[in-house]
Amino acid sequence: MTGVEFTFDWIENARDWSPERMMNYPLVILTKSNNISATVRTGWMTDTVQAAFSDYVRKGNGLLAIHSGTADYAHMPVLRSLLGGVFTHHPEQCLVTMNPRVGHPLSTGSAPFTLKDEHYFMAMDDPQADVFLTTTSEHGEQPGAWRRVEGSGRVAVLTPGHNVEVWLHPSFQALLLNSLRWCGKLL
Repeated sequence: MTGVEFTFDWIENARDWSPERMMNYPLVILTKSNNISATVRTGWMTDTVQAAFSDYVRKGNGLLAIHSGTADYAHMPVLRSLLGGVFTHHPEQCLVTMNPRVGHPLSTGSAPFTLKDEHYFMAMDDPQADVFLTTTSEHGEQPGAWRRVEGSGRVAVLTPGHNVEVWLHPSFQALLLNSLRWCGKLL
């Protein structure tokens, strides 16, 4: 995503996360499942961390959860509510078709495309969530992206993205950029 108006900092080990650090940014991208690191599988999403994310968004900031940023949070009620739904399972990687909703502002610049990915199946908790992408495979259809408002803040979820080919696809990059802009109140 060259020429984009965003700069990114990142944390690989959840032990480096803090509520104070998060408050330095207008938008946080959550791509981490509920484990401290690749080698330490202990959950990092405590009640205190969930409350910090909720407070962060309600105060007017943005949260974009991508792919594994929805995983292993089924028993985290505050974060689950904030996201509007969470990952439940996926079959073996297969061809998944991403179907952006025609005419939706977060789908601008994106067209349907099919690539090998993990087809995420989601437990949708917010019936008012604004779904702007569905995903289909031989295993069925699922909501693939949605947005919602929480307090004064904005939350979006993109479920595709296990494989780099998905991230590099121009239609996914358009969805990602539109979601970033919307969560950051630039759109």
